[in-house]
Amino acid sequence: MAKPGFWDDAVQAAGILKERSALVSTLEEYHQREKQVEDLEVLLDLAVEEDDQEALKEAAAELDKLERTFRNWELRLFMTGEDDDKNAIVTIHAGAGGTEAQDWTEMLLRMYLRYAENKGFRTEILDLLEGDEAGIKSVTFTASGPYAYGYFKSEHGIHRLVRISPFDASGRRHTSFAAVQVLPEVDDRIEINIQDKDLRVDTFRASGPGGQHVNKTSSAVRLTHLPTGIVVTCQSERSQHRNRELALKVLRARLYDLEKRKREEKKQEIQESLKEIAWGSQIRSYVLQPYRLIKDHRTSHEEGNVEAVLNGDLDAFVEAYLLKPEEEKRSGA
Repeated sequence: MAKPGFWDDAVQAAGILKERSALVSTLEEYHQREKQVEDLEVLLDLAVEEDDQEALKEAAAELDKLERTFRNWELRLFMTGEDDDKNAIVTIHAGAGGTEAQDWTEMLLRMYLRYAENKGFRTEILDLLEGDEAGIKSVTFTASGPYAYGYFKSEHGIHRLVRISPFDASGRRHTSFAAVQVLPEVDDRIEINIQDKDLRVDTFRASGPGGQHVNKTSSAVRLTHLPTGIVVTCQSERSQHRNRELALKVLRARLYDLEKRKREEKKQEIQESLKEIAWGSQIRSYVLQPYRLIKDHRTSHEEGNVEAVLNGDLDAFVEAYLLKPEEEKRSGA
């Protein structure tokens, strides 16, 4: 940082500062955990020496918390992708199932927001289209924090729900689908050239709650990238300028993802990366009736505590997804 010319390239300098901040944060976290281990050892020694049962219980609880923390650290070792340390942009679309699917989309949104909160990520809803009768047709939000994309990337795909419908007076069992798309937020150091001539910008009044200001001004922004046909909408902010800025952020992420797919010789557009939102294409099934079980079809991991998972406890599924390549390597699969 003290080298002459360091600040000449502002974008590069910002990138280095961000990397330095991440390293300093990791080092501080290491020293913090080291102190926690030392404190726990002292507490445990005192509890054993004085035969203090309450202190032993406290030590056991602290040990359990520390074990989960180190487990998360271990998982980060498997987040070696070039984008794993970035923020995440998550979009959920209701699929086959009408109002049922739209309600399922809202349930997934709640689950992911809870999961992000558990991980200490900051979330921001960029766009939300409400259902005709209930639920949500589509929603896009960001999760910001260290390795947010690494944690969320396992959710990319089709999610299937089986339950007794709360919208069916006959009490019949329904199957609903929702598509989840997870993209990394593009680093400022990566140049994504979006020319004005390639953009169609539409403004309109934001829908849903928001007060008189939202309803009376055309603050919502829809960007259409003409060469690729990618459409991004943002209506979360009252300022049209801010909505345009956020929409451009999502558009850059989608164009970046499209470029990566081209480099991998997958020339289909991002919208084609998901299979049809219907039978046979799901990555995970959430069955609430006739039995209660959530199963990930990629890793075969199952959880019977449905309520905990829908309340954001996704750690076991994320862990199974991240560890699967290593397990396959060890088994020679």
